[in-house]
Amino acid sequence: MLILISFTALILFFLTGMNMLRKGLISMAYSKIEDRLLLFTDHPLKAFLISIVFTGILQSSSAFMVIVIGFVSAGVLSFKRTIPMILGTNVGSTFTTEFIAIKMDILIWVLLIGGLLFFLTGRYPLKQLGTSFLGLGIIFFCISGFSHLAGPLTKLKTGADVLYHVNDSNWSALLIGMVLTAIIHSSSVCIGILMSFMNEGIIGLTQAMSVVLGSNIGTCITAVMAAVSGGYAAKQTAYAHVVFNVLGVALVLPFLTAATGFVEQLSPDPAQRIAHFSLLFNVVTALLFLPLTNLFYRLIHLLIPAK
Repeated sequence: MLILISFTALILFFLTGMNMLRKGLISMAYSKIEDRLLLFTDHPLKAFLISIVFTGILQSSSAFMVIVIGFVSAGVLSFKRTIPMILGTNVGSTFTTEFIAIKMDILIWVLLIGGLLFFLTGRYPLKQLGTSFLGLGIIFFCISGFSHLAGPLTKLKTGADVLYHVNDSNWSALLIGMVLTAIIHSSSVCIGILMSFMNEGIIGLTQAMSVVLGSNIGTCITAVMAAVSGGYAAKQTAYAHVVFNVLGVALVLPFLTAATGFVEQLSPDPAQRIAHFSLLFNVVTALLFLPLTNLFYRLIHLLIPAK
């Protein structure tokens, strides 16, 4: 019971760390997001690139999609212009996973103490920078905590059952990644936990890749919820995010086992392998769909026709 409580607490702390990191970055750049985001949506490539940058700043594709859906609901951004942004936000979200895959245990206390000192100055931008450093320190502390709990969790019946299903088949691993991400509303937390288990040799690479694919679908839930009270254009935007991610997963899943050997060559570190796979998957699928923006737009109109 204590292990499950500790695991749940680490998830909550991880989310808190993500929120602090995001808060610090947004406080230094949010006005630029509001003022400049719409200026870069007149061309698909510009919209694609700017969404990568702003998602990297926000540290969350879900947060970026909520902003985009807000613009669509307000009528200042058309659904068609959001399609390249949907492709780009998936790429931008991988910055977080690449970052947390770096071994930074030695810097945890440096980030926490340095962040606290910066925060206590109360001066801009040191206070905001301190908030981000504190958030990063908490995130890396939680990653370390997940690694320490990985072994004990496998000895619990619930943990053993989940791990059995993850390692049982690619489909069950995908489903678990999708459900876990939808519940906690963060693919970064899901992949952070996954990295910890991989570092302990508890989950195989192919199954971990399946969890990442499921996480890509599960992360769409926030955008769907944000669009519930919006108009048809907002709903089309949210469901376009779902359709794109599902199509991307369907495209890659049949070749997952064959791709495992290639991913193994990307890094000797298990956590970095999964981070690199997430980056490659999102970049490749985005670049495949980017030239097909008009076709994708018509597909969504067929699935969700505007009244």
